[in-house]
Amino acid sequence: MTQKVRMKPDDIQSTQSFAEAYAAAWCSQDAASVADCYERDGSLRVNDDPPAIGREAITAVAQGFMTAFPDMKVFLDDVTLDEGRAVFHWTLVGTNNGPAGTGRPVKISGFEEWQIGPNGLIGSSNGHFDAVDYQRQLAGDK
Repeated sequence: MTQKVRMKPDDIQSTQSFAEAYAAAWCSQDAASVADCYERDGSLRVNDDPPAIGREAITAVAQGFMTAFPDMKVFLDDVTLDEGRAVFHWTLVGTNNGPAGTGRPVKISGFEEWQIGPNGLIGSSNGHFDAVDYQRQLAGDK
């Protein structure tokens, strides 16, 4: 699925539409559709991991989550816009039923800080979520 929606740096409506399409891409089980939301040389960083740079690397990161959580849903909680930077707040729910999965349900919330690129796509994204809580849920600890 090719991304058709673009963000305009000063337009919250276009950013909201983009964020909705981005969340849908994460739910699609089509990792390349997530990467299509990024500039060709865009980057995605998850917590303290090294950034995935370029659409191929971003596809690999998205595929990792999609494989681990075949029923994954990502919900848009909120999006804000400030001088060419957007913040996408999300909640992920799914069951870790992928290969070597724990079979445990997971529900985590986080956010991505986006720099909007020249083509109205994500130039860079710095993503954040509570990794300790995520690991706790995977282990089934209360």
